[in-house]
Amino acid sequence: MSALPITPASVDRLLTTLSTNPSHIAELIAAIPGARLRERPAAGKWSAHEHACHLAVVHGIMEARLDRMLREDDPVFHPYLPGEQEDDDALLKLDLEISLAAYRRDRQALVERLRALPLAAWARTGRHPEYASYSIYIMYRHIALHDLLHGYRIEEILLAPVS
Repeated sequence: MSALPITPASVDRLLTTLSTNPSHIAELIAAIPGARLRERPAAGKWSAHEHACHLAVVHGIMEARLDRMLREDDPVFHPYLPGEQEDDDALLKLDLEISLAAYRRDRQALVERLRALPLAAWARTGRHPEYASYSIYIMYRHIALHDLLHGYRIEEILLAPVS
């Protein structure tokens, strides 16, 4: 159960959000002075660079989940835990410009792919230990909100007073 109905209008709103989020992220990143992009606001907190690169990394994980959900009945997924499954500085090692370009390009291709899905496909499910229900719709609604969460964190860095 998605807790919200999956309708043509809700899918269209979701696709609009998914398609516009990369531009919002890119605008925020462009507004941060270069020297501050890699600065972590506090110990254990990501820099703007890391937040943006993370969004590009997550795309591949979700694309693989989408493939499985379309191909298999109710596949089982494991959580992605970046703080536990990779080195602390893994995202800092990525090229920001390449990551942002990939995020924008991959998201555009994803939205085109999702737009072609029949409405019934959005209800296809998988099992994820962190969620009581998990469908293609829920997964991509989660990604749309996830983008915005990282955008918010980037904006906090942008607006923080410079010491």
